[in-house]
Amino acid sequence: MRKKSVFLALLCSLFILTGCGKSLAQQSVLENVRQSKTITWGVKGDVKLFGLIDVRDGQQKGFDVDMARHLTKHILGPKGQAKFLTVTSQSRTPLLKNGNVDAMIATMNITPERKRVVDFSKSYFDAGQSLLIPKNSTIKDAHHLNGHTVIGVVGASSAENIKKISPKAKVLELQDYAQAMNALKSGQGEALTTDNSILYGLAVQNPGYRVIDGTFTYEPYGVAVNKNQKDFVRAINRALREMEQDGEYNQLIKKWFKNVSGFNYRALYRS
Repeated sequence: MRKKSVFLALLCSLFILTGCGKSLAQQSVLENVRQSKTITWGVKGDVKLFGLIDVRDGQQKGFDVDMARHLTKHILGPKGQAKFLTVTSQSRTPLLKNGNVDAMIATMNITPERKRVVDFSKSYFDAGQSLLIPKNSTIKDAHHLNGHTVIGVVGASSAENIKKISPKAKVLELQDYAQAMNALKSGQGEALTTDNSILYGLAVQNPGYRVIDGTFTYEPYGVAVNKNQKDFVRAINRALREMEQDGEYNQLIKKWFKNVSGFNYRALYRS
């Protein structure tokens, strides 16, 4: 019996990160982050304005990153710490489901398909899909892409939306936005498509390109968490409401989008 008890204790210690006797889905993420005083967030590392690694100091910077820091303080208090893991559109859901992060705030659109796999907070940013094209391009909108090659990113919903609107368009999907932008520059496609907020960030970095006015989808961004974590979702939603009510949210919108040419940042204000 003693040997059996020792064995069980050792086995429990091996699984201490997932809780002895509990699966990942059974644990309360909210309780865990309150105990550790830390929330680990998944954020993008290649999307200017939302999550971009600054080559000067190696730190992630952007609207999503700042939102994560502010949400952490609202949920855990002034001593709460935000940690970050860099993700891609393709790796977001697997990393969240595997428990590598507590929450995902990475330009992730709330869609019916994704809601079957993860849970979302209420929308924290309202985007819409558009096109990035060379300034001398004659492309007018997404309805005039038949016969053209459009570049997208694996793991995003943009490619499927294009296929619905212009079914005869060819879609080239690449691994990240850096590759997608390089493909557009090298002439592998005539337009790059994703959410307008991301495209404006690419336009800032690449002055020879412009974002077509208007959007052809509604793409609300949500904070994604694992299923069966309703208390954590409620805590995030409460923190979002507090940020909107006390003006923090609008301050971050102004900080990141005020100087983006052609972007009506005031339309994003909330109260």
